[in-house]
Amino acid sequence: MGLAGNAALMQPEMPTRPLPIARVNVGMSVADSAGEEVGTVTAVQMPGTGAEPDLDAAVAERLVAVGYLRIDGAGLFGKDVFAGGDQIAGSVEGEPATVTLNVLREDLARA
Repeated sequence: MGLAGNAALMQPEMPTRPLPIARVNVGMSVADSAGEEVGTVTAVQMPGTGAEPDLDAAVAERLVAVGYLRIDGAGLFGKDVFAGGDQIAGSVEGEPATVTLNVLREDLARA
């Protein structure tokens, strides 16, 4: 099979820039859209890996499709939360490395 046979496998709509989740690493601080501290990234799952978080099935399925971050909640009573890859506004490397979300902390899935 020549190159023409592989054309069906190519995805012309693939972005030329990496997804925002691709720039996130474990240990980065996370802030919500209001600038409030959410916590620290403890896991990064890229879209389509099949690694489902322990959440309601519909929520877990959506997160697997878009990729997700597991975030160790900030504060004394902080619980782990999950941010979908589509909820990441951007990230800044350096000290401290920070992920900024495009939603409020209250809008994140809770463990």
